[in-house]
Amino acid sequence: MTATTTHSRTEDEPLDQQCPFCIVATGGETPHNTQHDIVRTNRHAIALISPRWWPNNKGHVLIVSKHHYENLYELPREHGHAVQDLLREIAIAIRHTYDCHGISTRQHNEPAGDQDVWHFHAHAFPRFAGDNLYTSEPIPEFVSFQERQVYAAKLRTFFLSLPAL
Repeated sequence: MTATTTHSRTEDEPLDQQCPFCIVATGGETPHNTQHDIVRTNRHAIALISPRWWPNNKGHVLIVSKHHYENLYELPREHGHAVQDLLREIAIAIRHTYDCHGISTRQHNEPAGDQDVWHFHAHAFPRFAGDNLYTSEPIPEFVSFQERQVYAAKLRTFFLSLPAL
C-alpha cells in the first residue's frame, strides 16, 4: 500500500503548501528531510528524525501517517493504531539509546492546538531532568542532515539488535 498525496484541502491548510510528510512518505525528499531520516515503518506509518529540535531535546522523532489525514478527527482507527504502535516502539528505542531520563509524546490539532504541518503526526521527545521542553522554543534553524543521522543511526542499530518489539 502506498501513501497518497491527493487530498482535500481544509480551511486551515495553506493554499500554497505541498505536504512535506506526503512527499517523504511516498519516497521523496524535502529541503529538510530525506529518506535516510526514516528509522522505522509499519503498514500505515513512518518514523523519522525531526529536522526541528529543542535545545535540550535533540533527536526527537516524528511518527507520521503514510496517508494524508489532516488531523486526529479524520484519522481512521487502523491508521491511528499504526501510528500509536510505532510511537511506542520509537519511545522504547529512544529510552534505550539516547541516555535520556524519560520520554514525552504529543500530537497537535488545528491552529489553536499548535498544529503547524497539516498532516497527522505525533512527536516523541527524549526527556532529561530540568530540560524545560515545555517552556523553551525550538532551535530557529533546521538541523543538518549530518546531525540528524547521528540519532537515526542510534535508532536503526537498536531496531536491528531486536528480533521484534
